[in-house]
Amino acid sequence: MGNILVYVLHYEGAFNKNSLGAVSEGAKLAGELGVECDAVVVGGADLTNDLCATLGSYGAKKVYKAEGAEGLAQPVIDVMAKVIDDNGHSYALFGGGLLGFEIGAGLAARKQAGVTMEVTGVNVEGGKLVAERPILGDSQISVSKYRGDLGIIIGRINAFEVKETGGGAAEVVDVAVEYSPWSNQATMVQRGEQRGADVNIEDADILVAGGRGLGKAEGFQLCEDLAGAFGGAVAATRAVVDAGWYPYAAQIGQTGKTVAPKLYLAAGISGAIQHKVGMQASENIVAINKDANAPIFEFSDLGIVGDLNKILPKLTEAVKAKKGA
Repeated sequence: MGNILVYVLHYEGAFNKNSLGAVSEGAKLAGELGVECDAVVVGGADLTNDLCATLGSYGAKKVYKAEGAEGLAQPVIDVMAKVIDDNGHSYALFGGGLLGFEIGAGLAARKQAGVTMEVTGVNVEGGKLVAERPILGDSQISVSKYRGDLGIIIGRINAFEVKETGGGAAEVVDVAVEYSPWSNQATMVQRGEQRGADVNIEDADILVAGGRGLGKAEGFQLCEDLAGAFGGAVAATRAVVDAGWYPYAAQIGQTGKTVAPKLYLAAGISGAIQHKVGMQASENIVAINKDANAPIFEFSDLGIVGDLNKILPKLTEAVKAKKGA
C-alpha cells in the first residue's frame, strides 16, 4: 500500500482553505491505513520551502514542490504523474473546485485510474479507501471502490474540514519535471473571479443568504447590512440569481457553490433540496421565513417565523451593539 498524495493549490503566497481541508482529510485517512500523507504543490518564485513546510501542521509528512505555472491543469498533471510514478502513491486526493476537477480527470486519463468526483465522505474498508458521492439530487449515496494501482478522489467544495494536527514541519522535496510539449502552451493572462462584494463565500465563516422572500433585488441590502455587521458574506439562491437580483458568484446549491460556514443564516429561503445540498454541512443553520411550513425549518438548528423585513434590521442593530460599533 502506497501513500496518499494530496494536491494543494497555491496562490499569492498562501494555500487555499479547500486544499488544507484535503490535506487534513488525507492525513486522517493515511493514519487509518497505516501509511503517510504527502502533498504536491506547483508554483513560482513565491512558493518557498518555508511555506511548503507549514503543510506539516495539517498532517503532510512530505511536500513535493515543483516550479511551474500555478492555476493551469496540465503542468500539475505532469508533476503529479511523475511523483506517483517515482514514489508509488496509491491514492490522489483533491479538495474539489473547477481546477481540482480538471487536474483529477486529466490525471485519471494519464494513469488509467478510477476517479470519483463530488465526493462528500471517504472511509477505510478492508485496508482500502471507499469514496461516497451523493447522486439523484443528493437523495442517494453512491459508493466507489478502486481497482488497480491508483484511485483518484475529488471532493466536493468544503467537504473536508480543515484541522491542524500539531505536527512539525514537513519535509520539502524539489521535483524536476520535463513538461509535456502541450503543458505550457497556455498562459495565465489574468486571474479574475466575480465574487459578489469581493468576498469568497466558500471561505466565509458567516453567510447571510437571501431568497425570493426578500421580495425584490433591493431586499438584498438587508442581507448585506447584516453580513457587514457580522463580518461575513452574502449568498443567494438560484431563483434570485436567475431573476437577476444578485450575482451568480454568490449562488449556493446543486448548480452553484457548496459552503460549510460556522453560521448560515437563511432569509426568505424555502429550503428546496437543490439549495439544501449546497449548505447542509454548515455548523449552525438559522432560518427566517414567514411560512411556518417552509422545508428549511426541517433541517435548521434555529427557525424564526416572522417578517424578515422587520427581523433583519433589528438583528443587524443587535450585532452592531454587541460589537460596540
